[in-house]
Amino acid sequence: MTEDARFEDGREAPLNLGALDADDLKVISSLAQDAVFPGSEMRWLQKEGRFALLLNRVRWEDAGKSRHAPERVQTILMFSNVQRVSSQGVNKGDADTILSLLQIEFTETDAPSGDVLLTLAGDGVIRLTVEALDVTLKDVTRPYVAPSRKLPEHPA
Repeated sequence: MTEDARFEDGREAPLNLGALDADDLKVISSLAQDAVFPGSEMRWLQKEGRFALLLNRVRWEDAGKSRHAPERVQTILMFSNVQRVSSQGVNKGDADTILSLLQIEFTETDAPSGDVLLTLAGDGVIRLTVEALDVTLKDVTRPYVAPSRKLPEHPA
C-alpha cells in the first residue's frame, strides 16, 4: 500500500515560482498573503516593463507550528510585461510606511492583456496593467523567526 506525500514531508527550500495564468497566480497570492514591505521597496522599471516588490513574506508553506516559531523570508515578487502602474491609498517611497499585501488578482481585459490588482491592508491597492501575465516569486534570503512569533490571523 502506498501513501500520498504530505505537505509536511517536503524539504525546506527557497521558493522560486512562476505564474502565467490566473490559476497559477492564485498559488502565488496565497503564498504572498500577509507579506509586509516598506513603501520604499517598490520599483517600476518602466523601460523594461517590470514592477518589483521586496517582501517579507510569511512562510505559509512551512508554518512550523510544531517544530519552530513561524518564519518570514525576504522574497522578490516580480511582474513582467507591465505597461502601466497606478495606485490608490499607497504612500510610495516612504520607508516609514509599512504595507501589508492581502491578495493578488488578475482580471483579463483583452486576452492575454489585463489588470493585476494587489490589494493591501487599509484599503490600498496597486493596479498593474499588463500585456500578458508573467509573475515570479523568488525567496532571496534565509528564513528568520517572525518578530511577532505568531502567524497573522484574519477574524471573520
